[in-house]
Amino acid sequence: MNRRIVFGLLVVGLALGTTPVAPGERDAPIDRLDRFRALAAARLGPLELSGGEPAPEVVGELYALLDDEILDNLASGSLFASEGFLQERLDALREVWGGAAFRVLALGGSGLTVVAFQLSPGGWGNSVRVYGRTGSAAALVRAIHREGVPALHDMPPTRAGHPQFLIAWVGPQSSRGSTGLRLELWRMRGESVDLAWSTDGVIEGGLVISRFALGPQQVSFRYEVRYPGWKPGCDGQTEHEDLYRYATGGETFVLARRQVVNGWHREFHAVLARFLAALGTPDRRALARWVPDGALSARLPARLEPDLACDAADGPSPAAVTVAAVEPAGGRPWSLVFRRAGVGWRLAAAAPVE
Repeated sequence: MNRRIVFGLLVVGLALGTTPVAPGERDAPIDRLDRFRALAAARLGPLELSGGEPAPEVVGELYALLDDEILDNLASGSLFASEGFLQERLDALREVWGGAAFRVLALGGSGLTVVAFQLSPGGWGNSVRVYGRTGSAAALVRAIHREGVPALHDMPPTRAGHPQFLIAWVGPQSSRGSTGLRLELWRMRGESVDLAWSTDGVIEGGLVISRFALGPQQVSFRYEVRYPGWKPGCDGQTEHEDLYRYATGGETFVLARRQVVNGWHREFHAVLARFLAALGTPDRRALARWVPDGALSARLPARLEPDLACDAADGPSPAAVTVAAVEPAGGRPWSLVFRRAGVGWRLAAAAPVE
């Protein structure tokens, strides 16, 4: 008989509860499905309307059911322990709770099975769990919890044969289309699964991205760069677009290329910071570098500080930029217009905002 037909009959039989239960199984599959349905309806359904989060013990109860489902099938071995069969079983659970999503990844030849559990699109309770063997018994080897929705990606083993996998933790999307991202490379050494590399270790402050792409052993992402003058929620600021490739020599991801987008904005704000510092000194001659017009220099207040309003540039590679500033004494707002002058910037106009 065709193997695909046999596989389909086994799935249907298991879902109906007619397939014999493997020795040592703690709950019949149909009972576990009913328990998951009842728990989701009683504990998660009301929260879907209110937008709240379940108590930790509820999440623990859900994972106890999910772990039992995985471990019982792994203990049964053969087709029951295959990636496709486990995915079918978890998809049956997903059908009774629409907010859930599961992805099974079997690391071939290693005996490890990795499952990404999304219990909520909002991020609560999501986990990546690694299953293997402790002695002769199937066991949960590691549970990984982070903020965001996990996505699994297969990786080749190390030169020494250690299995590994990549997780992309993706946060909720903002009104501007940006989202948080954390990439992690996990590797098994001996009997433990440990973090081998993370974007948190190479990019300070975490990633807020506008786009990213994963390819064979490489990842690229465009992300916000934090620097003096950066303001949350503003367009046209400096970003980096990085490409990281997996280097087999060092068995880690390394930066292969970096493209700077809107680099002028970071450079401009370095000039603005020096201008504001010079403005705060008693010697107005220090301003001449940025304000060659003596009459304009004389009209400026004794001190200005940057405002949180977004800058207004006249194009992608601007010749003029208008920035907001404020007098610290009294809070009077000012509008400053800078224009390019050769390779630098000069103050062309300044006036209080009435």
